Amino acid sequence: MAYNVLIVDDSSPMRAVIKKTIKASGFNVGRFHEASNGKQALDILKDRWLDIVLTDYNMPEMNGLDLLIRIKSDDNIKDIPIVIITTEGSRQRIDAFLEQGACAYIKKPFSPEQIKTKLNRILGEPDVKSSNDEQCDEGLDF
Repeated sequence: MAYNVLIVDDSSPMRAVIKKTIKASGFNVGRFHEASNGKQALDILKDRWLDIVLTDYNMPEMNGLDLLIRIKSDDNIKDIPIVIITTEGSRQRIDAFLEQGACAYIKKPFSPEQIKTKLNRILGEPDVKSSNDEQCDEGLDF
């Protein structure tokens, strides 16, 4: 199955890196969508079918945590898995994401293998390396 992925980051080069890394991983993507902040992401979510959202934390207009809260409060999109991709190292901040309903976090930088394993785990795809892992966990530290 091919998955539609929304990448939310205020840095266009970082969105390109995330997209390139996902492609290099071999993860089965149907279509990528991109937004530079949470407000743009919500507009995209209104009009398109998405299987997963990967969002940064620090963004102008609407940060990743506010985006997460808005998604989880909307009955039409609340079940879409949200993954925080960040350089944020604060355990408190990461716990706040997880408490608000984030499925996982991925710390930058990450490898294609690490992101593929994480996305497969979240979306229930088989992955030989992680077949015994839980679907949503607290994240991988790289």
